[in-house]
Amino acid sequence: MNIKIRNSFLLMIAALIWGTAFVAQSEGAEAIGPYAFNCIRSFVGTGALCIVILIMDKLGISKKPATKEEKRLLLKGGISCGIVLFVAGNLQQVGLYYGTSAGKAGFLTACYILLVPIIGLFLKKKCGWNIWIGVGLTLVGLYLLCMSGSFSLQFSDGLVLICALFFAIHILVVDYYSPKVDGVRLSCIQFAVCALLGLIPTSCVDIGLSAEKFLDWLPLLASWEAWISLLFAGVMSSGVAFTLQIIAQNGLNPTVASLIMSLESVFAVLAGWLILHERMTGREIVGCVLIFGAIVLAQLPVGHLLRNRKVLEK
Repeated sequence: MNIKIRNSFLLMIAALIWGTAFVAQSEGAEAIGPYAFNCIRSFVGTGALCIVILIMDKLGISKKPATKEEKRLLLKGGISCGIVLFVAGNLQQVGLYYGTSAGKAGFLTACYILLVPIIGLFLKKKCGWNIWIGVGLTLVGLYLLCMSGSFSLQFSDGLVLICALFFAIHILVVDYYSPKVDGVRLSCIQFAVCALLGLIPTSCVDIGLSAEKFLDWLPLLASWEAWISLLFAGVMSSGVAFTLQIIAQNGLNPTVASLIMSLESVFAVLAGWLILHERMTGREIVGCVLIFGAIVLAQLPVGHLLRNRKVLEK
């Protein structure tokens, strides 16, 4: 129970970082292009994690793969996580590019909290009734938090929904590999894969395939605004938060983990209120309360309480 509480707290910190990084990501993507931003932040995250691994190895607190089989498993896990995360992130970016609003994209992406337990049923990962209720309450809360006006679906929204499916797959892939390998090394390989794959859309779309277009783009990278956003998103959002996700998912039900990670939307709204002095509406406040309540409900040890009740009745 203590380990689960600790891991839940670590996931909350990850969600807090992702939520507060939203402004940095928006400004950075606008400055140098969305694909270039994702690609470079992945390289920054990889570099930061390499430094962490070197320090941990010198201190003797890392979990080095000892055999060829362990190295193969680590590499396989990192590549798998990296490919899925790359597809998810870029589908979301394309959906935003073709017209899905930020609020709707946030809500549709967060639908992974429903997809995780559904896919989990096929993997024999069952959830208690309290977790299913928590999923429903969270979806309602996210709708109130992210959406305004009428709700309709278009082509770009479909891309974001597919992105939610890949985020759900990413959570389940992490759930499979996190107990078997070192989390920091897994995260490092994951972002190295994202960075290398990101060179393709960056070259084709944001920079262009000619030297002239590259020279036109290069000065954009020299701005302080771009690098402040890149360093924050690369070190904190990619390097720290996603590594915390991999470490914290070890031992947690993947559906409960997805519910806690959905706090990203709550923290994004709260950050806008505290830092940017944006006004929170009553609708948003109700949404936040529902999500927090759903997470508390999902964390309750219902099975343990029911077993104790049966013992007392006997």
